[in-house]
Amino acid sequence: MALAALGDELSSSICPNLYTELEPLRCEHNFCRDCIVTSLYTQEGSGVYSCPECREEYVERPPMKKKRKLCNTVDNFRSTQQKEKSEILCTYCVDSLAQAAKPCQHCETSMCDKHLTAHNKTVAHMLVEPTSSFSKRQCFIHKELLKYYCFTDAVCLCVSCCLVGNHKGHNVQLLEEALKKKTEKLRNVIEKLAMKRESTGKKILNLQDQKRRTQEKAEDEKKRVTALFEDIRRQLEVQEQRVLNEISRQVEKVSLSINDLLKQLEIQKDELSRKIGHIEKLCNMTDPITVLQDQGTDRGDQNFEGSSVHGLDDFMISLELHRFITDLIANMQLKTIFDIQNATNLLLDEKTANTFVTLSDDLRTASHSEIRRIRPKFPKRFTLYNQVMSRKSFSHGRHYWEVEVGHCGNWDVGVCYPSIRRAGGVSGIGCNNKSWSFGITEKKYSCKHYSKLWELNLESPVKRLGLYLNYEGGRLSFYQLSDPIRHLHTFTTTFTEPLHVSLYLSKGAWVKLVSPAVSVRL
Repeated sequence: MALAALGDELSSSICPNLYTELEPLRCEHNFCRDCIVTSLYTQEGSGVYSCPECREEYVERPPMKKKRKLCNTVDNFRSTQQKEKSEILCTYCVDSLAQAAKPCQHCETSMCDKHLTAHNKTVAHMLVEPTSSFSKRQCFIHKELLKYYCFTDAVCLCVSCCLVGNHKGHNVQLLEEALKKKTEKLRNVIEKLAMKRESTGKKILNLQDQKRRTQEKAEDEKKRVTALFEDIRRQLEVQEQRVLNEISRQVEKVSLSINDLLKQLEIQKDELSRKIGHIEKLCNMTDPITVLQDQGTDRGDQNFEGSSVHGLDDFMISLELHRFITDLIANMQLKTIFDIQNATNLLLDEKTANTFVTLSDDLRTASHSEIRRIRPKFPKRFTLYNQVMSRKSFSHGRHYWEVEVGHCGNWDVGVCYPSIRRAGGVSGIGCNNKSWSFGITEKKYSCKHYSKLWELNLESPVKRLGLYLNYEGGRLSFYQLSDPIRHLHTFTTTFTEPLHVSLYLSKGAWVKLVSPAVSVRL
């Protein structure tokens, strides 16, 4: 009985079940969160809110604050109740105790299958789930069985509540009818949730598949990179040995030349020593006829010529290294799929440049001009924003190019369709569905498309930017070319028109195309 009384205290007057996410009102009456929210929602059009139990009125929707200690008590009691529910015994079994199958709400008794069969043959009472307390199925005011449901206040009612209570005139139906409507509504909810669960399951499978494919691709990339560097190391070792062999060859050649010259000089030295000895002997003689008749000893060796030896040819070694490095870079570009083609150099189109945009002579640098430049009118020219497009466009394949940007002013770098508007507020790069951009505005970096912003927090300012376009793949990526390289943002879409490189510049800003476009071989 003590547990039953405690259950009554911990039960909502609306459900009436044990409190779920208990929420009290200012009048200290407690309700389940879903119950009181539903009840207050039905009262929004009346201009005043009231407590479903004591009918205290509130001008504004009453605030709710969760009672954590009482919620813990409810949770503990619910656990105890669930444990005892399996221990509820039949009221009529005396000699041998049997577990109750269904209680009768009207008779307030619990019956096993045997006594339940006999009970159903005599009366048509409402059977409920096993419970240790029937009081929570009674009206707490009139102590009568709850037989009706008020849709207006979302509470269960007895007959007296319908006739003389505060619910007179409300939308009231029998519990069975209300249960059918509630069940039908819940089945609709289940159907929608099932569809959503199915959709969520598909998303999970797609993400798992994407994760698997990413891991597989990463493994393939690791193998490719490992093989590439092994090839580089092998070529380096081969070239290193070639250069070392060349140095050794030159050293051997110089050594042989020096050895030959040393032999010649040794012979000359011996000859000179012999002549010196002969002359010294003449100088010691006292016979004038012998000394004077000796010819050729009174002058030096007129035929002696000094010889020179060429040293190590370090320029030839450097030239060999230069050729190897050049060939290695070209070979690596082919193996890493990049193929720089001078024919695809990007140049800016003067016919599209705003009159406050200055272009360099080589058409690769755009800067803001404080003075309006006099240019002929063309339909392609931007008239509102300080923008310019490239002459060349990309309609297929994969491409890469780089730009340098100044540290002053605002700028945007991106791509756009040739059908982009050239005048009006929506002609700005990234302000429409025909352009994609990355740039800086008031010292804040962001990517932009169709006026939607993706702000980025960068650790260092952008000085050099790399752009990668995969037309068929619908991908446009921006990279900060710092150490290390950082991926900034990737747009994914389906491109429907050719794409031109596009630039925007505010006062003090400049952007330079610093490398030729790179077409990536498919």
